Amino acid sequence: MDIANSVAIVTGANRGIGEAFVRALIGQGAAKVYAGARNAASAQHLVDEFGDKVVAIALDVTKEEQVAAAAAQCTDVSIVINNAGAFLNQRLIGADTMAAAREEMEVNYFGVLSMSRAFAPVLKANGGGAIVNVLSAGGLCAMPVMGGYSPSKFAAKAATTCIRAELAPQGTSVTALFVGSVDTRMAASVQGKKERPEDIARVGLSAIKRKLDEADTDRMVLEVRAALARDPKGHERALARMLNAESLKTGH
Repeated sequence: MDIANSVAIVTGANRGIGEAFVRALIGQGAAKVYAGARNAASAQHLVDEFGDKVVAIALDVTKEEQVAAAAAQCTDVSIVINNAGAFLNQRLIGADTMAAAREEMEVNYFGVLSMSRAFAPVLKANGGGAIVNVLSAGGLCAMPVMGGYSPSKFAAKAATTCIRAELAPQGTSVTALFVGSVDTRMAASVQGKKERPEDIARVGLSAIKRKLDEADTDRMVLEVRAALARDPKGHERALARMLNAESLKTGH
């Protein structure tokens, strides 16, 4: 599939990986990119930079009426980038309530499903197209330090496989894009080396062109896969020790 002359919609497009996707799409010749954000004004800087090649739209993926309105407005879309995500950094058991875990599931799983359902007919009408779901190394192995984020990404990974099967007859490719630690505001609390958002977007667009079912974007994802293949139980215990160390450090 060619990026040149395509029309895309990117959720969570106002910053981080989403903004990098907008820039990469325009850079590779996309005719138009709809930049979805909860507050459309937060993506205005992209409109100012790229003119009529970028259209900022109000899009909260947890609100079905906004998703439906986006699908009704953006009938020329051939690429859907499900990038919007939530990481609230609370424990499953240690949190005072389940509110954070519910929000992470609403954004990271149900948001992906809602967008895919709404835009499937649009993609079919435009020849099939592609969906890219931005997932996480936390969706490959359960990471206790991430609380509800990791389970929500597991759910999104499973949904991606199911959506791919359902949309195969209409010629829509559906890619699971696995991301490790990236230099974004969402990952501000994460320590260690972080990848550049523009490198993640570059791999994502390559996956679209090659119609890959899955694509790993960085070293962290590869290391997680290797650790799971080598010693899955040992990896689980190591992650549990990280949780305990963090608990000791913070007093929680």
